[in-house]
Amino acid sequence: MTKNVPVEAVDALVIGAGPAGLMAAEELGRAGVQAVIVDAMPSPARKFLMAGKSGLNLTKNEDMDVFFSQFSPCPPALKTALDAFGPAEVSAWAEALGQPVFTGSTGRVFPKAMKASPLLRAWLARLGGFGVVLRRRWNLVEFNHGIAVFDTPDGERRIRAKATVLALGGASWARLGSNGAWTASVPPERLAPFEPANSALSLTWSPHMERHFGSAVKGVSLCCGPYRSRGEFVISKRGLEGGGIYSVSRGVREGHELYVDLLPDMPLDVVKSTLKRRKAKETVANFLRKFLRLTPEKIALVMEFARPLPADLAPVLKGLKTTGATLRPIDEAISTAGGLRFDGLSETLELADMQCVFACGEMLDWEAPTGGYLLTACLATGRRAGRAASDVVRASRDE
Repeated sequence: MTKNVPVEAVDALVIGAGPAGLMAAEELGRAGVQAVIVDAMPSPARKFLMAGKSGLNLTKNEDMDVFFSQFSPCPPALKTALDAFGPAEVSAWAEALGQPVFTGSTGRVFPKAMKASPLLRAWLARLGGFGVVLRRRWNLVEFNHGIAVFDTPDGERRIRAKATVLALGGASWARLGSNGAWTASVPPERLAPFEPANSALSLTWSPHMERHFGSAVKGVSLCCGPYRSRGEFVISKRGLEGGGIYSVSRGVREGHELYVDLLPDMPLDVVKSTLKRRKAKETVANFLRKFLRLTPEKIALVMEFARPLPADLAPVLKGLKTTGATLRPIDEAISTAGGLRFDGLSETLELADMQCVFACGEMLDWEAPTGGYLLTACLATGRRAGRAASDVVRASRDE
């Protein structure tokens, strides 16, 4: 640190301007607390905006027991946050920002605009109305003894806050701001190592698969250990990707084999009886196409993973083992597992060894699939941390 740099005093400091940090700042501003939010990037919520390019999935409208089951495990502090700000509250929040929402056939909730940018603009305007100050390109260098030190375009800056909320993100999509660099300053015992979550899979293909790159594989069921999915996926030059794969990628990370049921709506005995109708002169590929209605990409996957073909092909079609699949690098994953352990946090997400410092969002050790769960948990923990931080500031005024 540079000597003789003055220390700016503020009521509340939020470090990180993703969804969790912005929600914490909103709660602080709503409570009348002077809040400063800083971010290392030139603009806020970059990962949020990227997610919104393909349709911003805000949350999931479903039975709450089913909703909570997607967070495995779901620590008490996380459940408390989600109880207070779950799918219904997320939808109402977006509506209050002038962004009407709708629920799709699978229960996923989207803004009718299908983009993140209109919602973000309204959100930032709300924060400005609350008096929240956003500072860009402020990179956290050090945080000790209640003083946060930043490298900024104007040189070193220091801030001391009555309450601080950390919303430093996970460790994927570093170019959008989440690089996990903050973990270097945290004792290892307080961290669960970051690992890829909701990840695509890498595979080395044989040459015959090249013509199927970019093809979507639909009408399948995937199984990887205890994880199941009926989502589709895409065959790419580098492997397999898409919602169906992301949902079961945790199983690959845990060491389970991935199996694909190519005919999930056809019982095994029906598949067996159908296969018996194949004539000796008829090729397997042609029979699968004509009588079992397998698409070219499904047949290609059978030829890729099941050769030499067994005499009884039915079990293969009902559970094609995709050997050799590995997770893509962590920076390419949609989200990450790992982060600050909940056993080092209070129910209000305050760090046990740092009084008046709270944490939220993807920097916490929780994991969930895509489908609105990730954003809901970021918003809920940001809200929880922001409310707790505002309580600290208001209590200090009464002293």
